Amino acid sequence: MAVIEKVPSVVFKTRVRDESVGGPNPFRWQDLTTDDIFKGKKVVVFSLPGAFTPTCSSNHLPRYEALYEEFKAQGVDSIVCVSVNDAFVMFQWGKQVGADKVFLLPDGNGEFSRKMGMLVEKGNLGFGERSWRYSMLVNDGTIEKMFVEPGLEDNCPTDPFECSDADTMLAFLKGTSPAGVSAPSREFVG
Repeated sequence: MAVIEKVPSVVFKTRVRDESVGGPNPFRWQDLTTDDIFKGKKVVVFSLPGAFTPTCSSNHLPRYEALYEEFKAQGVDSIVCVSVNDAFVMFQWGKQVGADKVFLLPDGNGEFSRKMGMLVEKGNLGFGERSWRYSMLVNDGTIEKMFVEPGLEDNCPTDPFECSDADTMLAFLKGTSPAGVSAPSREFVG
């Protein structure tokens, strides 16, 4: 895998609430650029294979959500969860999981994941192309640290979750040794 030093330039297709839209569904499309998300900010990003999937829903997202204030205390401006899902799926998943602090960023076409070198084929599960699981610390667009799960490959028969977790990233920020992945905080059924 080539080492990437800066986050790639991408336009994300997002949905935002806008009361001026009116009606029962007051949302509109809004493009967000890489600069909108990262310029002048310290951002923790974690990327995962998919909304509504077991590890992503029971542990990965909920743990970042639970530790949000601890990340803020370390000078982090925002926490962003990237997934190759559309804006509608990301919105409904956030509601289902109860995520209101972590920003759920849809990478609907997989462009960001591809430019990061993290887009993998998961046809063995019927997922198509998805992001490999990883996390990174980004400071003003520059990637300062990445934790990439082992075994990066197309159609990986397992879903490694050993180092992109919230506790490992928080330990890095604090300059301490990680204690390992915490137990899931939510039950997954499905």
